[in-house]
Amino acid sequence: MSRDQPCEVVITSYLEPELVARIAEAEPRAHVTYEPRFVPVPRYPSDHGGQTPELDADGLAEWERLTARAEVMFDFDWHDTAGLPARCPNLRWIQATSAGIGAFMSRTGLDRSAIEVTTAAGTHAVPLAEFALMGALYFVKGVHRLNAWKARHHWERYATERLAGRRALVIGLGGIGRQVAALFSGAGVEVWGLSRRGAGEPPPGLTRQIVRAELLDALERTDILVISCPLTEETAGMIGAAEIAALPAHAIVVNVGRGPVIDQAALTAALTSGRLAGACLDVFRDEPLPAGDPLWDLDNVIVSPHSASTLADENAVLTELFIDNLGRYLDGRPRRNVYDAAAGY
Repeated sequence: MSRDQPCEVVITSYLEPELVARIAEAEPRAHVTYEPRFVPVPRYPSDHGGQTPELDADGLAEWERLTARAEVMFDFDWHDTAGLPARCPNLRWIQATSAGIGAFMSRTGLDRSAIEVTTAAGTHAVPLAEFALMGALYFVKGVHRLNAWKARHHWERYATERLAGRRALVIGLGGIGRQVAALFSGAGVEVWGLSRRGAGEPPPGLTRQIVRAELLDALERTDILVISCPLTEETAGMIGAAEIAALPAHAIVVNVGRGPVIDQAALTAALTSGRLAGACLDVFRDEPLPAGDPLWDLDNVIVSPHSASTLADENAVLTELFIDNLGRYLDGRPRRNVYDAAAGY
């Protein structure tokens, strides 16, 4: 890409100063703007939502002036995101900090704009796969029972069960699902997978790849169901009452994808009645999970506040992805993880 002026890059969510400097040093063809007083205040490490800054009219006008000149953004502007195409006429590309942005893109209308968006797909795969494995082991090894006994100071010898030899069905074989397959297979679990792309060469760790028409039959033979797919029109409600009813009574459900992929009411009913052994959930239909939701009080449920993917050093990983994509952008080469509006991810 030939240019007379540097590429204007605006960082719109919190980054550590050393990471901002890393971007500027790595790409001399870019002019990097980062004004911490104008971006949301993080509530925890690597938080890209944060508390919206309280700006007066002059401060907001200054922020709009800064973003208006952006050709590239690191993360979505928190202010009037839907208005980005009109407010930022030079904006060509946004690097998102999340992998699952389909609902957000549709809600803001950015999926219908000419702005290219790349996702953070792959950056959260390892922690989410580890979380899924932890959830499976929690119930297989009876940690919920041990916690109850500990609370009562109760000592009782018992026979444990093993994870190895069980079968997991992974819904979604993107970066997260592939990492789940690799980790579970390494623990001796037989892994099946369902992918939108259907049949083909299975990824490492997978022994069988199924298509949607085979889902009910596969669920009947599933010990651990792991949902790791994005939320799209095709996946919304994919695991409904019939699918939950097809699972064996000893089955464990793990959701590290998106809440609406599963019928939460049907899942709650199955867990309450003891029809399912347990569930490890990082995502929910409504977030935050309402205080009165019955899932909070079920002993056979792990409730995680949509945080299983967030690592303390996540910003460093995202920065490396952005630097690579920025170099590709300035060279005129294809970016990694380009969002596909038709597919929804």
